[in-house]
Amino acid sequence: QVQLVESGGGLVQAGGSLRLSCVASGRALDTYFMGWIRQAPGKEREFLGVIGWSGPGIGYPDSVLGRFTISRDKDTNTVYLQMNSLKPEDTAVYYCVAGLSFSRRTDMYEFWGQGTQVTVSS
Repeated sequence: QVQLVESGGGLVQAGGSLRLSCVASGRALDTYFMGWIRQAPGKEREFLGVIGWSGPGIGYPDSVLGRFTISRDKDTNTVYLQMNSLKPEDTAVYYCVAGLSFSRRTDMYEFWGQGTQVTVSS
């Protein structure tokens, strides 16, 4: 069992930056890919990327490529999502996820955090 707790969401103006954090707890964390999925109102979930214990994974979609960066701190069991040059279309609930293998399918991740809201104003 893995527990995931996100933080760092909020309201930001277009062009700004935010960093989301996700602290994981549980057993065998080194066996999991961890990363981020988002869901905007009225839209399907979108895979943003996951990182393995010792590195990529990832898999950034074109919508965030070059603007978002996922990283992992093994010492603190924390995964980060650095978001730069934010756009109003980035407004969504952002979920931290963990799974035993890499996949761009959002239904392949066993463990989910509670989600954190990111709102980008124009």
